[in-house]
Amino acid sequence: MKTVTMGVESLDTVFARVRQAVKGKPQGARISFASVELMFRVLTERRWELIKAMAGHGPMSIREAARRMDRDVKAVHGDVQALLKAGVLWKTEDGKIEFPFDAVHIDAMVKAA
Repeated sequence: MKTVTMGVESLDTVFARVRQAVKGKPQGARISFASVELMFRVLTERRWELIKAMAGHGPMSIREAARRMDRDVKAVHGDVQALLKAGVLWKTEDGKIEFPFDAVHIDAMVKAA
């Protein structure tokens, strides 16, 4: 199973992870956000449904993703654009969209203010 970890990391942590990867240390697939608020702003309920509908199914058209969710293509298009911009979805060379993972692990900590 191909799993991606989504979480909150500082830019310094991301750069440290990149340095470790350059040294040959495996890091695993990660999608990082600058804050919990940003993560939840990007990963709305409808976008989670889209991710779940696409997980493990390979590249597909936006129309196919909308059909899987029984949603309007135009509405799904907006969610796809937001997830592409955030680096959650990928676009293939032939213009299809892809979430190339079978599972998502969420890694976030909320501390007292």
